Amino acid sequence: MSVSVAFAAFLAIASAAVPSKLAPPPADLRISIDLKAVDIVDVVRMLSEVGGFQVVLDPGLSCHPTLKLTDVPWPIILDVSLRTCGLAYEEDNGIIRVATAARLMQEHNERRKLAEEQKLNRPLRTIVQRLSYARAEQVAPILRKFLSPRGEIVVDTRTNTLIITDIE
Repeated sequence: MSVSVAFAAFLAIASAAVPSKLAPPPADLRISIDLKAVDIVDVVRMLSEVGGFQVVLDPGLSCHPTLKLTDVPWPIILDVSLRTCGLAYEEDNGIIRVATAARLMQEHNERRKLAEEQKLNRPLRTIVQRLSYARAEQVAPILRKFLSPRGEIVVDTRTNTLIITDIE
């Protein structure tokens, strides 16, 4: 049986199992597939039809897994198929994006780094605090633990004062 015939037969069986296209099918909808050396793009597109989700595939994805699964929930088939090919997915507002795991990890790290830089890129504020019942040089090392990387503490021992500069 050719892949296109198996694909068409599978879609006919899957659409018969889904009662309505208005409501997405449940995640525990179990399906059976038997495909030999099928392109991963076709597998993901087929599962998007069964699962009722929208999908965006990065260009250049190439893998040809062989799948023989019986009575397995479609999300598990998606996850296992992608991991077999070294791929991963992320969901954003109901749209699933498929790319290499390395690319998604790199983008995640870049977003995290940008968020940290934006968090630290706020205006600085300086506070002058005169101490009465403690020595400023003894309190300064304790307070340094709570400062951001841009923050600093200056101790004026003459007036027992802490000059603290940090982001707002």
